[in-house]
Amino acid sequence: MSDVAAPVVFDRRLLTHRRSRAAACGTGPDFLLDRVADDLLERLSLIKRRFCIAVDLGAHHGVLARRLKRLDAIGMVVATDLSPRMLSLCEGPRVLADEELLPFRSGSLDLVVSALTLQLVNDLPGTLIQIRRALRPDGLLLAAMLGGETLTELRQSFLAAEVEVEGGASPRVAPFTDVRDLGSLLQRAGFALPVTDSEIVRVGYASPLDVMREIKAMGASNMLISRRRTPMRRATLARACEIYAERFARADGRVTATFEILTMTGWAPHESQQQPLPPGSAKTRLADALGVEERSAGEKATR
Repeated sequence: MSDVAAPVVFDRRLLTHRRSRAAACGTGPDFLLDRVADDLLERLSLIKRRFCIAVDLGAHHGVLARRLKRLDAIGMVVATDLSPRMLSLCEGPRVLADEELLPFRSGSLDLVVSALTLQLVNDLPGTLIQIRRALRPDGLLLAAMLGGETLTELRQSFLAAEVEVEGGASPRVAPFTDVRDLGSLLQRAGFALPVTDSEIVRVGYASPLDVMREIKAMGASNMLISRRRTPMRRATLARACEIYAERFARADGRVTATFEILTMTGWAPHESQQQPLPPGSAKTRLADALGVEERSAGEKATR
């Protein structure tokens, strides 16, 4: 890992507290976790190999771990979470662990999966490196996290309301990783065959307040270190709700909330994996394959 300390963006102690508070209310809203868990399970079902030891990193209340146990190709599933109370809702082997400081020894895992957790680590490159080291050769990382388009309506509404009512804006919604950056991060962490993709999910809510209540119930409200520590003004909240309803209302009267789900796949390197050919080893010229005339760099085409 780099010797340069990663910037501390998220309050991880507050995250633990809010996860525990959400766990006290039961499983909470599951629609996004359910969607992600089903997608990850479908992707894993297409991989024809066995994973003897799997870890569900940041397991929440075990929604993904329970699905993983349905697959015959997966042996033991270990759930981890940084909240003891949340972890108590999981089934089977459990490890209390922070995603930023993994307790697994090098080369001990066959599979690491994660659903909507990694967007809240301060040092994502460092966490990916730890996961890579914990995987055996040809081990797999399959993870989904929230991307940059998530809650764009809420961010825009609060920004406009705070500028209008208070004369300035405060950090309220977390920054998210861009899908274009994830492949590079996987490569930097030492993963082979990295693949990333993005899916936009738009959900209808009865009102902007319902959006905020559901985010709070997920234990995913403002976790920024730089967040304002004073209570939000009622006038600001009311104006933000008005702007939200004005700009993002649907034809049926409900409002839209956008979630971007980024999914990444990376393999711990192994000699059996496909390798790129060395430079100069091609036996067919690209120009011949494309049926065009080959020119040197800078040479102009003639008409």
